[in-house]
Amino acid sequence: MTSGVEPAAKIVKTDEEWRAQLSPAEYQVLRQAGTERPFVGEYTDTTTVGVYHCRACGAELFRSETKFASHCGWPSFYAPENAAVIEKVDTSLGMRRVEVLCANCHSHLGHVFEGEGYPTPTDLRYCINSISMTLEPAE
Repeated sequence: MTSGVEPAAKIVKTDEEWRAQLSPAEYQVLRQAGTERPFVGEYTDTTTVGVYHCRACGAELFRSETKFASHCGWPSFYAPENAAVIEKVDTSLGMRRVEVLCANCHSHLGHVFEGEGYPTPTDLRYCINSISMTLEPAE
């Protein structure tokens, strides 16, 4: 699942530039690896067809065709767009998880879990914070 190799970010900004661009809540999740409360996110239950983009840099992350109802409290996807995310081991909070970052700007998106028996083609659940994305509806 994770290669352990972290490519260089394509978009690099200072902390002050990120703070000026993002709301305090967006900054806390995207730049400080925070997590929004479960079941409150804008995209948790949406079924709108379209493309999900990184709220920080606009890169394409996920397509609605890979979104599924996991009932975990956050939008869940079984696969990202090609090379859209990078993954790294996260040992915070006394557990071992795999963090998901935007490959373009290295903003925190959420975590990915595997082997949980979800009825998906990949057996993966990308559990993503709504606040880290914007949805561009299909026309």
